[in-house]
Amino acid sequence: SFPQVHCDFASVDLWDKIGRQAVNVTRNVEKWTLDRNGQRAVYRGRNRRAVDVETDAHSLPPLRELHRNGVHVEPVGRDWDHFVEENDMAFVLFHAPWCGHCRELMPTWERLAERLAERTRFSTEVAIASVDCVEFKTLCDREGIKAFPTMRFLRRGGGRDGGEDYHSDRTVGALLDFVDRKVEAEHVYRHYPHSRATAAERDDKDHPGCLVAGFLLVNRVPGNFHVTAHSRHHSLNTFTANVSHRVNHLSFGLPLSDWKLRRVERAAKGKARHLLHHPLDGRTFAHPDEHHAWHHYLHVVPSRFVLGTARRDTFASYQIVAASHLQKYELWEPPEARFAFDLSPMAVVLHRDDPRTYDFITGLLAVVGGAVAVAKFGNDLLTRTFLSSASS
Repeated sequence: SFPQVHCDFASVDLWDKIGRQAVNVTRNVEKWTLDRNGQRAVYRGRNRRAVDVETDAHSLPPLRELHRNGVHVEPVGRDWDHFVEENDMAFVLFHAPWCGHCRELMPTWERLAERLAERTRFSTEVAIASVDCVEFKTLCDREGIKAFPTMRFLRRGGGRDGGEDYHSDRTVGALLDFVDRKVEAEHVYRHYPHSRATAAERDDKDHPGCLVAGFLLVNRVPGNFHVTAHSRHHSLNTFTANVSHRVNHLSFGLPLSDWKLRRVERAAKGKARHLLHHPLDGRTFAHPDEHHAWHHYLHVVPSRFVLGTARRDTFASYQIVAASHLQKYELWEPPEARFAFDLSPMAVVLHRDDPRTYDFITGLLAVVGGAVAVAKFGNDLLTRTFLSSASS
């Protein structure tokens, strides 16, 4: 579970010593949104490749040409609180000057403001603004901006919790359609306040937390898998990246059934918990500062259980010996929760031989025969002793 990583940006990457390298593994990996309490909330489906986002930046004139008739996008920062309270609705672009995706979007954002200004009604209802997150870093941190560009639609006094982030195509037409839908919905809510309350109850708050579940197919060589945040269509805000996490369950190999677990417990006479222990399960690895991440080193030991003569009595599992430490990253590096693993060349074998009937009978007869021999020896010794005494 990653409370501070959005499911749209959480990526599971895999690497090993023989050259395998997979970025954003999608097969057999599922994602769930976490609520503010860190509990699993909404199923986001199987992890899939990022959908291509259409843009029309190449069909628009450069930004300096669009500014010849005036600048229509309102830059905000220090007056943020006043801006949010003053406007009924606002569509705000959070960007960074070094972000290539942001620079590509700027002409589209300016043309969107021009198109809305041409509509008298919309120009007074929806303010189009932008925030430079390098100049106003504290504001963007407070608003929870994790990636650039972030386009957020706000209502009066809404702020971070009352806004909705836009994730679709970055074309003027798509953005206008989005604004039209929001304005139309706002008019309905003004006439029917109870509809707003109903929608608020059903609203799926876009909390950034994500639970990643599934399994990976790895080669039997040293390697690592790691969870980090990146996106094809965003530049991640590494200044606020935080991959603190909780390991709900981590194991290697197929899980043992309850029947097999009971067999192992009986075979080891209740002392097999260390053979079945997963050392990271249920542990939380968090750090309050950004640019830090926990790395885990896993020594995987194959374990084989031979608990009888039937085929079903022989099965395998894996033990894990884990060590963790906190790694510091540079400001421009996105931190990652890394799980490095290597497989031991030696295996642990738990072998149990159940005594067969033939062996039991043979052992019993041996004991009886030994007792008879001892008794006969004692009898002969006593007889010779008494005979010697009588002769004397």
